[in-house]
Amino acid sequence: MMTRTLSVLGSTGSIGTQTLEVAASCGHRVAALTAHHNIDLLEQQARAFHPILAAAADPTAAAALASRLSDTDIQVLGGEEGVLAAAALPQADTVVTAVVGIAGLAPTLAAIDGGKRIALANKETMVCAGPLVTARATEKGAEIVPVDSEHSAIFQCLQGSCRPELKRILLTASGGPFFGKTRAELEGVTPSDALKHPNWSMGAKVTIDSATLMNKGLELLEAMSLFAVPPEQITILIHRESIVHSAVEYCDNSVIAQLGAPDMRLPIQYALSWPDRVPGPADPLDLFTAGHLTFAQPDLETFRCLALAIRAAKEGGTAPAILNGANEVAVARFLAGEIGFLDIARVVEHALDTVPRAPLTLEAVYAADRAARAAAEEACR
Repeated sequence: MMTRTLSVLGSTGSIGTQTLEVAASCGHRVAALTAHHNIDLLEQQARAFHPILAAAADPTAAAALASRLSDTDIQVLGGEEGVLAAAALPQADTVVTAVVGIAGLAPTLAAIDGGKRIALANKETMVCAGPLVTARATEKGAEIVPVDSEHSAIFQCLQGSCRPELKRILLTASGGPFFGKTRAELEGVTPSDALKHPNWSMGAKVTIDSATLMNKGLELLEAMSLFAVPPEQITILIHRESIVHSAVEYCDNSVIAQLGAPDMRLPIQYALSWPDRVPGPADPLDLFTAGHLTFAQPDLETFRCLALAIRAAKEGGTAPAILNGANEVAVARFLAGEIGFLDIARVVEHALDTVPRAPLTLEAVYAADRAARAAAEEACR
């Protein structure tokens, strides 16, 4: 297996820390690390992996980090410029984009411009600007290998196949902590309730998105760009056990699925080692104790965020960027206790109903994101 040299964007988050576990286990080098403001952990990581560069997106945090690492030869940068420098670092051949939200778009494009392999864990990049990102990757000769467990599963199931043979993608969802609940039962849900995911340990934003099923809507949008399929060619299945991470159905009606324990280190490792497979730290799957595997249709009436994402997927253009921007605001307001759980969908719908659309360009994506956030803030008041 090729030993890779990594730039890990968002190294202090859930995906970032697990990426470093994989790197240590599989012998990959780490050339750059970035975080937003968690410099306590970033300092520990920098001392453990001794990268060329460490960056904090928060300039104040970056200044503090520079002081702490002054006894090393690690270069410390701050602000968006620091994150972009880490993404484009010449010594890194692979960039793990584990930054949350649309903030991951610019560094992903910077990594693409450098012809890197992108181990993509930032779904918002593809949600908001997928066609632009994939076109840029083709132009620059950059590889995009998905890290999301579902998209990694689809990617794995497609290996060795011809694209015309693909009939549809079967995208699985755990259903989150509120599967089977009615809208009335979700009225009084608190952030602590919504953060209790039954299977996965993730960051707060993606955990709330899982609870609303917006995460699955964002993943549908991501899959459309990653695998060049329309929304009609993707079927979403609720799979409570989180063992079948997704599947593909071929034209002969054969279905190939990827199974594994709910352990993000496996898709992270595959994104780094592909096309090879190597031993690593991921947990093994014990089918004797796995129990039954069940599948159900999603409830679009109760979990309206998924219905709104499907609407944006069918509309295309800047609608997905509007959906994503409004959702980021709504989730933050819910986590702060300022709006209710069911208000998240209401806020997103308000933005989709009121923000004008535009043809898809990078400038239009950022403009749609700003307008969506403003509309969402208005709806939260």
